[in-house]
Amino acid sequence: MTTSISIPAARALMHDWTANPALRHHMEAVAACVAAYAAELAPDEVERWTVCGLLHDFDYERHPTPAEHPFVGVTHLRERGDVDEGVIEAILGHATYSGVPRTTPLAKALFACDELAGFIVACGKVRPDSLASLDAGGVRKKLKNKAFAAAVSREDIALGIEEMGVDEDAHFARCVAAIREAGLG
Repeated sequence: MTTSISIPAARALMHDWTANPALRHHMEAVAACVAAYAAELAPDEVERWTVCGLLHDFDYERHPTPAEHPFVGVTHLRERGDVDEGVIEAILGHATYSGVPRTTPLAKALFACDELAGFIVACGKVRPDSLASLDAGGVRKKLKNKAFAAAVSREDIALGIEEMGVDEDAHFARCVAAIREAGLG
């Protein structure tokens, strides 16, 4: 399965809808993590998975409430007609309140990477070398500190790991490496 929209077009759409640099950075970090999973799980779909990561929160700045996000964005994507339903369903499924189950590897990866990517970026902001020396143990240690990046749902991170059936340390390490390699740390 492929999506018609290219990575540059998805990035342009995200930029059209999102002015906040931190939110743009978040979507880029999630896209990097999801693409790292695609390289292993769906090597022919790396672009599609990257597009999904770039667009998962593109409507959030304009429509931040659970009544609107991600529903407004999904409606826009469907009207455009250049994003396949698998990507759209993954975007819906990343919002636990949407009622859309995460049944595909893409949907599970997006959910598993979303909160964790934000947390990893937060870790990098308080380290003297950003993400250069951050490892899985460092992520785990910071997760135990409930006051650090308190808005990040530790429950969603744990649920994402469980749904994907991956080792926690391997998941943390993969996402740290992906964000670091993308130059986002």
